[in-house]
Amino acid sequence: MSQKSSWPELVGVMATLAATQISKDRPDVAVEVLPPGAPLTPDFNDKRVRVFMDDNGIVAKTPVIG
Repeated sequence: MSQKSSWPELVGVMATLAATQISKDRPDVAVEVLPPGAPLTPDFNDKRVRVFMDDNGIVAKTPVIG
């Protein structure tokens, strides 16, 4: 299984497509798609990938494990 931990190539892609790709790459992690200003917990979770999107539903920053 791939142990990929970041997806810089998904910046600028539709968040829904990015979430699908991350789930294919790492089926062992939960993908959270978050709109601008979403409240966040500061904890690190190695079973989570947060996808931060802009107001247009586009990935705004590199999704990473944590």
